[in-house]
Amino acid sequence: MKTVREKAGLYSESQRISNTIRDFTEGIPDARSYLEKLSEIRVKSGIKDEIGAEKMMMEALEKVEKQLKKPLMRSDKKSMALLQAEFDVINKKLGIRKEDLPKLEEKVELDIAKVQLEEIKQDAKEAIETHKKRQGAKAADIEVDVKSLDMRNFL
Repeated sequence: MKTVREKAGLYSESQRISNTIRDFTEGIPDARSYLEKLSEIRVKSGIKDEIGAEKMMMEALEKVEKQLKKPLMRSDKKSMALLQAEFDVINKKLGIRKEDLPKLEEKVELDIAKVQLEEIKQDAKEAIETHKKRQGAKAADIEVDVKSLDMRNFL
């Protein structure tokens, strides 16, 4: 799936999200505004936070800011390392390991591709049925093997 996207010059879903985050957060100086913007992007993209990671990240930020007794600035590498350590604790708690991320990304891409192919398959079926209704008896010679529309043929 990845090579098909690369050959077509299309971004993967994770690359698209990454580019969106980069574009919309480029000038944000503090970590709180950055996390709030991430939340806004997530909501607008229709991505659900089913495990409550966003809330945990904000709590980690509050903990670090409480230690620092000032707002956490993204340019403060030492303080950002404290926040990253808190995020690592959250990831460990959630069972997310950095080395698993490429596999998870690939799984998400495959799931998205399957959904898209199912939508294409449904659209094709509807178009064929509409065409048959319009053509009436003339369309009797149009036969499409639904199995040829199976997503595994495209993956």
